[in-house]
Amino acid sequence: MPYVLPSGILARPGRPGPNDRIVYGHIGLGGMGRSHVVPDAAAALCDVDANHLAEVAKTVQGTPLLTKDYRYILDRKDIDAITIGTPDHWHAIMTVHACQAGKDVYCEKPTCKTIQEGQAMVNAANKYGRVVQIGAQGRSNPNAKIAAEYIRNGQIGKVSHVEVWHTPNFTDGWGEEKAPPPELDWDLWLGPARWRPYNPVYVHFNFRWMMDFGAGFIRDRGNHVLSIVMLCMNADNAGPVSVEATGEPAKEGVWDVPVTMEVKWEFKDPDWTLTWSQPGARYNGIEWGAKYYGDRDTLIVSGGDAGTDTEDKAKQYHPPADGQHVYIDPDPSPDPTERHRQNWRRCIRTREKPVMSVEIGYNVIILPIIANISYLLGRKLQWDPVNHRFIGDEEANRMLAQPYRAPWHL
Repeated sequence: MPYVLPSGILARPGRPGPNDRIVYGHIGLGGMGRSHVVPDAAAALCDVDANHLAEVAKTVQGTPLLTKDYRYILDRKDIDAITIGTPDHWHAIMTVHACQAGKDVYCEKPTCKTIQEGQAMVNAANKYGRVVQIGAQGRSNPNAKIAAEYIRNGQIGKVSHVEVWHTPNFTDGWGEEKAPPPELDWDLWLGPARWRPYNPVYVHFNFRWMMDFGAGFIRDRGNHVLSIVMLCMNADNAGPVSVEATGEPAKEGVWDVPVTMEVKWEFKDPDWTLTWSQPGARYNGIEWGAKYYGDRDTLIVSGGDAGTDTEDKAKQYHPPADGQHVYIDPDPSPDPTERHRQNWRRCIRTREKPVMSVEIGYNVIILPIIANISYLLGRKLQWDPVNHRFIGDEEANRMLAQPYRAPWHL
């Protein structure tokens, strides 16, 4: 007599069963990208820099596909999931294409560059039923859970203001336009971004200081610290109603992000404000973090990534059984980055939403995206948190999307 088995017990293409091994493709192998590589389960490696590709290939088992074009990885039917560790301007299009190809995705932060990209990522993940985790690993740090439970259970009272501080953006970046080195496919590195001549100060880490590619610390580490703010404020499904940003433009070099920056977002129902300051107060000598102001007390949460920490008073608190509890993956790893990846892998098998799903990741990255638009336009903007558009400002709305360089498109 035939058996009727629950969905997920048997493996299907792009959907491993609970006892099956996940086969990976890894795209972008510099910096954090190479930390995601699973040496004994990597079927394919991709990087536009041949040196990165060769270095990582030595660390994996077997004979994986080595390519500079990620589309060859997506064509492989034996690959279940991919990791994306590329510069920011590639995150959205690669995630969308991977979802269309039936792959689950771990995409490094920041989630995306534009509002249009974020919407496309969410739509693709839902349409194709994919598990997409954003690499804001602070969501898997026990100290973030502790801080969130302390605040959400009223231990500092009603929060009216959250103050984020961070060191200024990097300056200088002179360099010179020249032919790219032979190991780098510069045209493919640019991909959908506007074409410009190669300059060594644009790559690899330094793309963060170009508006076209990284857009400064507010979108880089901002994705981390603002993720923890939204967690602590129980605001993953909320958004601001206004944004106002100012900054000191860079005075020299080719890097074009502001050196310093001040931002204010206003939220309604409940009413509270969120500010970003570079350099800001640096409480307790901490390089970056957030201070939460309640009507009874305050709380400092430092960092926002794998190194997130908070004050002892929060660590000594235990919420009541009927209080608010924040989920964190039960993986025992002491490394929040590994716990974050394990949460994604667990969800690949169960088909649940991961702790930093693409929906949450998109909602968080809205904050720095609209802040940068306010800075560039030099005025306060009103924001519709439901329809994700500016109110009464079509010039600002035109900046919610950016055209891609042919032949790339979402």
